[in-house]
Amino acid sequence: MVLRRLVPSAYRPLLADRVFRRLILGFAVSYLGDGMSFVAVAWLAIELAPQASAGLWVGGAVAAYTLPGVAGALVFGRRLRRMPARRLLLADNVLRGVVLGAVPLAWLAGLLTPPLYVVLLALSSLLHAWGSAGKYTLLAELLPGEHRLAANTLVSSLNFAATIAGPAIAGVLVTYVSSALVLGLDALTYVFLAVLVARTRLPESGRVSPVDGTAARGGLALLRSHPELLGLLTLTWFFNLLYGPVEVALPLHVTGDLRAPGTLLGLYWMLFGIGALLGGLAVGALRRLPLWPVTVAIVVGWGLSLLPFGFDVPVGVTVASFALGGLIYGPFVALSVTLMQATSPPQHLAAMLAARSAALLTASPLGTAIGGPLTAALGARVTLGGSGLATVALGAVACVLLLARRRTRISAHISA
Repeated sequence: MVLRRLVPSAYRPLLADRVFRRLILGFAVSYLGDGMSFVAVAWLAIELAPQASAGLWVGGAVAAYTLPGVAGALVFGRRLRRMPARRLLLADNVLRGVVLGAVPLAWLAGLLTPPLYVVLLALSSLLHAWGSAGKYTLLAELLPGEHRLAANTLVSSLNFAATIAGPAIAGVLVTYVSSALVLGLDALTYVFLAVLVARTRLPESGRVSPVDGTAARGGLALLRSHPELLGLLTLTWFFNLLYGPVEVALPLHVTGDLRAPGTLLGLYWMLFGIGALLGGLAVGALRRLPLWPVTVAIVVGWGLSLLPFGFDVPVGVTVASFALGGLIYGPFVALSVTLMQATSPPQHLAAMLAARSAALLTASPLGTAIGGPLTAALGARVTLGGSGLATVALGAVACVLLLARRRTRISAHISA
């Protein structure tokens, strides 16, 4: 009874649903594997690649782990857009489990080369956009409308929690065991979720369907007719793009600039996850604040948290600033989605959110792909600091545009 009182009322109906509890367990295990892969994907690329081209291979590996999902969303659209959400989720997890499981097998056989590694990562991510669509569509089919926001928040919080535990575990394992075997564990987490979904009675169809290309194009047309929402999407896209190089440069900063073991990389991501989780839990309070100013402040704050990496400062300073950056970064997704929900015409909300998802699929992976050549040319420290400086500049431009828009509204109100 005491434990029930500690659970916020919004989550109690969800946790009372047996099917939702089983899904959440599967998502939590899968997210833990993703958290470990934060460290393992880049670390294994460093171990396999020649030192002179390590930056390019790390960028290629990190991009291959995500970017082909964009191609998969387009290439397989006609075949998969009518597939039930449950089957989409199963297809993605089976593919990821099988292909990622081939990584440690190839490594144990002595056959794993950087090109083969990148190809396997790319194949594993081909259906990931559809798997994500299947997951959130399944939640929408399973739950009534009044519980969906709480469900999405809970799933997002689990993701951030896994970012705490996963890198910490992986940091130890890549140092004392093998990064290839860590990816094998990640593969097992996808298999676990696939088995759990296959053995759980779930809805095969419902009112909500996965997003197809037509819906996305229609949503983009609607966004162009709402400048405020188009501006929000543009800000979010560039924010995610500028985050991408961090995933490439940070492991190379640890190994190259600091000459430190994988445990330090795990510590960076663990503290980022703790900060992001705490920031996410504060979203309820932040939503009482003006949404646009807070969203822009997050962009500027995250950029400032990266600036210390550009200087020769003690490791403790960058560790603390990265943890603070996680705290700042955490609420961004929830706030930006809330802004769109609050501003979009209700009859067009689904199409606009579909267009948002389709556009953002390209941002962070493109950033990681750019991060490889940037790190190779400029060095990890300059790339991290430069990403922070560019993000601050993005926030400053957004702030100027926001103030100009507010003055225009005030002037129009006075003239009327």
